[in-house]
Amino acid sequence: MSINYQQLEKINKFLKNFPSARLQIVTKNRDSKIIKDLIDKGYRLFGENKVQEANEKYKNFALENLRLHLIGPLQTNKVRAALELFNTIESIDREKLVKEIVKVQNNFKTKTSNFFIQVNIGEEEQKSGVLPENLDYLYAMCVQNSLNISGLMCIPPFDQNSKKYFDKLRSLRDKLNPNLKLSMGMSNDYEISLKCGSNLIRVGSRIFS
Repeated sequence: MSINYQQLEKINKFLKNFPSARLQIVTKNRDSKIIKDLIDKGYRLFGENKVQEANEKYKNFALENLRLHLIGPLQTNKVRAALELFNTIESIDREKLVKEIVKVQNNFKTKTSNFFIQVNIGEEEQKSGVLPENLDYLYAMCVQNSLNISGLMCIPPFDQNSKKYFDKLRSLRDKLNPNLKLSMGMSNDYEISLKCGSNLIRVGSRIFS
């Protein structure tokens, strides 16, 4: 497995058209050598799907110089470990999880300073995320508990046109809080997401070969 620098350069070139957007490199299933190569090239923002895997891979790096995001589902029994490792958790999706995060924050020193609510934008049974109709309630609960919600995240249905789902998330954001950031767009649709107002694209498979 190696880094496709040609694709990486192409993404960065496209990103220049969107000054408010950033590239998050998804390193799930990639080894520490690849991560080191990316760090050596100046990349600092990474996304991981699993708490334990991220801890194993990143424990030997100077984490104070990196920004690490959890983009996969978070189980309540992994909350403390996640809060001690990640700068941002993008997968807040239910009341029980919010309560556990607040409890851990009140009892332990933690690292996480930002949270995104994950919205099940396509209302798919197999996917994580709060349903759009319940977003207002979950957001209000987070605010009431002083959880710093800085954005919304979504993963559109894989086999459908992403644009309508990106537009839907942006519309939900605008009604809820226009200051929230949008984390949307991956390897196959990052260009579309940026045109729809994404502030954070999560790209992995496209830049590895």
